[in-house]
Amino acid sequence: MNINSINWQNVKADLDEQGYAVIPSLIPTEVCSQLITSYTQADLYRSTIVMKRYNFGKGEYKYFAYPLPESIAYLRNEMYSPLSKVANEWNQKLGIDFTYPEKYADFIDACRQQNQCRPTPLILKYEKGDFNTLHQDLYGDLYFPFQAVLFLTQVNEDYTGGEFVLIEQKPRLQSQAIVLQPKRGDMVIFTTNFRAAKGTRGYFRSQMKHGVSKLHSGNRYTVGIIFHDAK
Repeated sequence: MNINSINWQNVKADLDEQGYAVIPSLIPTEVCSQLITSYTQADLYRSTIVMKRYNFGKGEYKYFAYPLPESIAYLRNEMYSPLSKVANEWNQKLGIDFTYPEKYADFIDACRQQNQCRPTPLILKYEKGDFNTLHQDLYGDLYFPFQAVLFLTQVNEDYTGGEFVLIEQKPRLQSQAIVLQPKRGDMVIFTTNFRAAKGTRGYFRSQMKHGVSKLHSGNRYTVGIIFHDAK
């Protein structure tokens, strides 16, 4: 697994245009299998969430504890810098007076100063009938405007249904639904809260949420990589 294979110019263009970017075949099959196998290793996690209990949908997810698994820590650290450049450009376009630091360690230090100290990367498991309601993963006052999801299982082989859904809400317009079915090993980078959309009078905030449609059969595993930590 090597993020040097990612064409960041194309990723930036997709994020600017639509608020998400699909990077195919980034995660090797053996890494996908290792992460799925680790789901039952209790010592890797700080907490387990049963979605139905909190009206988040139906299914289960677990937050990793520090230290994170090597593959997740690698992606979190190495993807931050190129994405922070896009984040700062969006802030400039939207007139937001905040600059994300160039180094990920400095951003995590800023999270600590906001009392956001709990790791947010998580692994999610869905079975037949499970789903995830539309939401945003903010976790505190300081958040990074991009996050990623890694697809560990193969659609139409390991599971059916369970589409990844993005909803974009532009001011004074009807919501737009975006439905994706990435393959095993694919990664999707998408905006956490809003994207900088261009209108006739300049740039504006276009809100986005994400979720998962109902699974028809099988088991679906994904890993969510969120760059900011939680209170």
